[in-house]
Amino acid sequence: MCQSCIDQARRQFLTRSALGLAAGALTVTGLQLPAVAAAVPPTTLKPDEALAKLKEGNKRFVEAPELCEADMLKRREKVAQGQAPWATVLTCADSRVPPELIFGGLNLGELFVCRNAGNTADIATLGTIEYGGEHLGSPLIVVMGHERCGAVKAACEVAEKGTKLPGFIGPMVDAILPAAKAEMGKEGDFVANVVRENAKRTAEKIGTESEIVKHLVDEGKVKIVYAVYDLDTGVVDFIG
Repeated sequence: MCQSCIDQARRQFLTRSALGLAAGALTVTGLQLPAVAAAVPPTTLKPDEALAKLKEGNKRFVEAPELCEADMLKRREKVAQGQAPWATVLTCADSRVPPELIFGGLNLGELFVCRNAGNTADIATLGTIEYGGEHLGSPLIVVMGHERCGAVKAACEVAEKGTKLPGFIGPMVDAILPAAKAEMGKEGDFVANVVRENAKRTAEKIGTESEIVKHLVDEGKVKIVYAVYDLDTGVVDFIG
């Protein structure tokens, strides 16, 4: 049974007074933005609790994946006026890597998801992640690469053979090239090594280049981890 069905009977949103919400606002690098969106209280989960919840959901997905209705109509009505996601996931656009399913059949409003080929952190992605953490109160950021990633394979080809890629694919893959060059000549599968290294570097970039995220991490309000999803087994390996 999916997480939404398991939690449906017991899940409650906490209510807070307008004063409490105002007091919960964050001030980061001179900006003051509310920690909630559309009067919806942020999740009460701590970063490690959110991570444990993702791991538990992935275990269910691996052992007995199934889909259910999860009362979508009621849930849609409930989250229509605001969102309070409890984890932010940056992953690949690959059609085989849907985070909501991989983490146990999650419902509307639970994950704040960024997806692009190769799970890289461009300006739009960094801004999205900052919004999730600072404005929506999402306590966990997961960068998740995956086995046999096409964008990583392309970067490996460019690094090894100097292959010229067409259109905007070339500039897109440029973000993965540092990881590919760093892993050239090392033991093990080249593509698999780069998938892991790319996820690690992206996680580090988010934590160092975003002053908003760095501030939240330093305060213990946000945690950043990286992981690799196995297409064959369905297992998410949380590495760091």
